[in-house]
Amino acid sequence: MTDTRKSELSLVTRHALTVLAGQLATIAYGVTDTVVAGRYSESSLAALSVGAAIYMSVYISLMGVLQALLPVWAELHGASLREGTALESHHAGDEATRRLGYSVRQSIYLWAGLSLLGMCLLLSPGPLLAWAQVPDALRGEVTHYLTVLALALPVALLFRLFATLNQSLGHPQLVTWLQLGSLGLKIPLSIWFALGGLGLAPQGAAGCAWATLLVQLSLLLLAIWLLRTRTLYQPYRLWRQPEPPDARVLIGFLRMGLPSGLSLLVEVTSFTLMALFVARLGTAAAAAHQIAANMAAVLYMMPLAIGIASSARTSYWLGANQPARARQAVRIGLGLVAGSALLLAATLALLRAPLAGLYAPSAQTLALATPLLAWVALYHLFDGLQSLGVFLLRCWRITVAPFVVYGVLLWGLGLYGGYRLAYLGLGPWPAMGTPVAFWAAGAVALALAAASFWFMLWRVLRRTPTRP
Repeated sequence: MTDTRKSELSLVTRHALTVLAGQLATIAYGVTDTVVAGRYSESSLAALSVGAAIYMSVYISLMGVLQALLPVWAELHGASLREGTALESHHAGDEATRRLGYSVRQSIYLWAGLSLLGMCLLLSPGPLLAWAQVPDALRGEVTHYLTVLALALPVALLFRLFATLNQSLGHPQLVTWLQLGSLGLKIPLSIWFALGGLGLAPQGAAGCAWATLLVQLSLLLLAIWLLRTRTLYQPYRLWRQPEPPDARVLIGFLRMGLPSGLSLLVEVTSFTLMALFVARLGTAAAAAHQIAANMAAVLYMMPLAIGIASSARTSYWLGANQPARARQAVRIGLGLVAGSALLLAATLALLRAPLAGLYAPSAQTLALATPLLAWVALYHLFDGLQSLGVFLLRCWRITVAPFVVYGVLLWGLGLYGGYRLAYLGLGPWPAMGTPVAFWAAGAVALALAAASFWFMLWRVLRRTPTRP
């Protein structure tokens, strides 16, 4: 292995592990709220389940729009350090640094528009709750929960901009330390606000939302302090008076961000709708599916972190006019995802029985969940490959085609195919009547999605010169 490859592998690995630690801390927020709301009352847990599903669908979709700015800023960061003669490097670096700061300031307008849209959706959930046939007894608490989170949404999205900037600059550790530290604040606040005490009345699910709002505000204030005091950000002049909205820049943001956000929406809703369809198979089937979904979500954090890290490095080298190093970053990302996915899938397949036993509340659920986790292992293999493919395609501004592929395969083959296989039969296969039908169809859909994305990427790499 060459020295440059060792150095690049080390950078991508450190970046990915740092991002992974922060993501796991964020997942722990949801685990904390679930446990606390369940201790308060069954109705609060049910309200939290419905409200969290709505909030996460909105937040993840809007976050995806902002996350799509990562390759744009990483490429500008690479351009600021472009090699060449001393004079050329100095002028090119100054111009790229100026453009990066300008792009970050323009992104505030995108953040404001997305925040307004998200708040409107969260403050008027009535039609969606009616369509989903949420019981009347739950609607009041769900609405209260979402009202509080509507206040937290702009704060959370602004912190996401800070995280995206740091990832593009190759400094994700600043974000991770904040996320890990905030978990120590989130746990006691959720307990206090939800269960009450020290003069505060118990608030159930809404209390968890108030805790989230306070934690997000704390994160944002610390992020602002870092932006004002760290020398890392000074060259970008982030605190100068913002320029008027630049239609050209904002349209470029939307061309990148909207398909990316919609792609994430398809992913999230495919999981949500799968749970609704599986619920018709009974309580044990729904519980087994929830175990499988939880394991899949945790495993997905690894390829997601690698995708963020490798796409940041790929865009960095493209901006630095070093296409050979960009191709190297792609190969490193693929090797890390393939290796980690094989390891995690094999571990899950071997330990599926004891892992299912940790979750399963009954023998019937255990009997359904144990074979289901074997399908989750296969599902994860293809999930990791397709996730990395999507991240890397964004480095070459390819976002619309993946969105179309997601819609056709995840909603079409994955959801509809799983529904037919579970309830009606599909081709030579009779109706299965188990959650396996959805996970098997989903695995096939992800395999085809991964093949599609890597074929697109192969074609792009063929056209990418090996020399600057």
